Amino acid sequence: MSAPRTLDLLMVHCQGEGGHLLLDGAPEIPGATMLDKMNHLNQVDDRLRRFVTREPRAHLAMSVNLILPPTRPDADAGFIVLQSDRAHAMSGSNCICVVTGLLESGRLPMHEPETVVRLDTPAGLVVATARCEGGRCLSVSLDNVPCYVEALDLPVHTSRWGEIHVDIAFGGVFYALVDVAPLGLSIGPAQTRTLAEAGLQLREEIAAQVTVRHPELPGVEGLAYVMFRHQHGDADVQTCTVLPPGRVDRSPCGTGSSANLATLHARGRIGVGGQCVSRSTIGGRFTLTLLGETSVAGRPAVRPRITGQARVHGRQQLVWADDDPFVDGFMLSDTWGPGVHDGHA
Repeated sequence: MSAPRTLDLLMVHCQGEGGHLLLDGAPEIPGATMLDKMNHLNQVDDRLRRFVTREPRAHLAMSVNLILPPTRPDADAGFIVLQSDRAHAMSGSNCICVVTGLLESGRLPMHEPETVVRLDTPAGLVVATARCEGGRCLSVSLDNVPCYVEALDLPVHTSRWGEIHVDIAFGGVFYALVDVAPLGLSIGPAQTRTLAEAGLQLREEIAAQVTVRHPELPGVEGLAYVMFRHQHGDADVQTCTVLPPGRVDRSPCGTGSSANLATLHARGRIGVGGQCVSRSTIGGRFTLTLLGETSVAGRPAVRPRITGQARVHGRQQLVWADDDPFVDGFMLSDTWGPGVHDGHA
């Protein structure tokens, strides 16, 4: 039996969505690139992810960002998003948490009034600009990876709503974007349980009918999330992203908002230099800016900028001992949703 391992976490939230930073104590993750490391966590050894994202050490509404040395020379730090279902390639809210935590903890030097941080992610290089004052990050703007539309108004058969039309788009991971009004649903704090259950059902049914795979990033494939949206005018939107195994994103969801920005551009509702606001179920706010047009493997794509704010709110130390009877963690359906059985999603 190996000696217990101590893991040090910085506790951060972005617009209410927990995105803690695992700064020290993680085992070495094999792989020449951040994408290789993410694939190792998903395909070979997921013990670390289970340990830090499930009960009794974690709770439903949070992620843990594994901070790693960069694998590319043009980056300042690397990170991988760990969630209860798997390791993910990119997350806007988590990226804002990472930049804020690295700067306010002194892991990276802070320069006022602005600090540029280059992050190595499995989805590619993300460049962030933090607005800084008095040793604090007042806001973070992320230049996200190229985002593109896979399908607009795709007809999908559902068991509950019949045939519906959804948009499929990549914003760092793949999203099904679903308008709530045709489903007879609405977005708000009182509706989140209903939306979580509907989103899980839709994700399963859409994923059974739609195959998505990034043309340039091996291992980045499959429908990650359903984002419900209520569009206000041509651009501004209220969103509710449903994450496995059955909860909603507390933030406006940066990668989902980026995917939605790609659909707005594809429909001609927003052009280069245009901005829109994405609001969460609890009123959190991200500003999205369309920086420019580009392409992904010959497909039209956009370059989004996401601007939001995170807050450091504590520190945590975990002890990983192999003889802990719950070292792999557990999830129960009373809080994690009806998709959980026997402690596993």
